[in-house]
Amino acid sequence: MQHVSFTQMKDGTKDDYIFLQKKEREFADNAADRLLNYMSSLNESLPGYPISRLEHSLQSATRAYRDKADIDMVVGTLLHDIGDLLSPYNHAEFAAAILRPYVHEKCVWVIEKHAIFQKYYYAHHYGWDREERQKYKDHPYYQDCIDFCEKWDQASFDPTYQSEDLAFFAPMLREVFARKTTHHG
Repeated sequence: MQHVSFTQMKDGTKDDYIFLQKKEREFADNAADRLLNYMSSLNESLPGYPISRLEHSLQSATRAYRDKADIDMVVGTLLHDIGDLLSPYNHAEFAAAILRPYVHEKCVWVIEKHAIFQKYYYAHHYGWDREERQKYKDHPYYQDCIDFCEKWDQASFDPTYQSEDLAFFAPMLREVFARKTTHHG
């Protein structure tokens, strides 16, 4: 079988769906390579900063790695701004959705909320609430997100910082995305 027999999902047979399940797993198994390829496109994003979005991601992940963060947090930090090109107004949620099936809950929460927590550094310049993060002050990962922003994210716009390259992080990303998940659909 090269493709399914149906043109509407409701008409699919068991054989069709068994065939698709195998194809979907093969596709999912290559997610890390697709993410690495996409990360390369961040080299041309967000003019006005002294470095590219890719370099920002590499600096952030390098800082996390050098601080001995666990592999989930290093990979999460690498991917934290992956949504900037496709989803600039909810890039943090976009990145968290990509990570959710593969990394621990703390990593997902920190990545999902980092955009709110980052406002601490600039929101007041626009007349916005820089303390918006306070609504999460009782959350168990509140301080983890503050630390992520302070140590890794907001500090990573330095054109002189010697970050690791994308190839350095590729094995970590592949390891995390090779994890089998229970997510289907």
